[in-house]
Amino acid sequence: MATQQFERTDRIASEIMRETEKIIREDVSDPRTDCMFSITHVDVTRDLRYAKVYVSIYEEEKRQPMMKALKSAAGFIRHNLGRSVQLRYTPELLFELDTTIEYGVHIASVLNEIKKTEESRSHDAGDAEI
Repeated sequence: MATQQFERTDRIASEIMRETEKIIREDVSDPRTDCMFSITHVDVTRDLRYAKVYVSIYEEEKRQPMMKALKSAAGFIRHNLGRSVQLRYTPELLFELDTTIEYGVHIASVLNEIKKTEESRSHDAGDAEI
């Protein structure tokens, strides 16, 4: 029974993610939303009352204006979401900035630096033995 509940919330979260991104791109007329973004994940509560929408915004200088625009347009987006997704209750949307992609790029660059350092040390150690 519990796995059925999680499968259902996962399906609903996936549908909310797809439709919310579509609504933002096509229906929200706020100029602050004209930037490169993607919705990376949606978490829906068990009772389907709240949906936390994680948004990744690629241009750093546009992150704060975009998040303000999304928070102010949350009611409009929720209304349109209620039209396109058939649920008893349309969840309240809570927008969160997702920086996991940026963090992953940072970790990859740190690992590359460590790899270069290790290679130069092993190369220097090989020259010292000759």
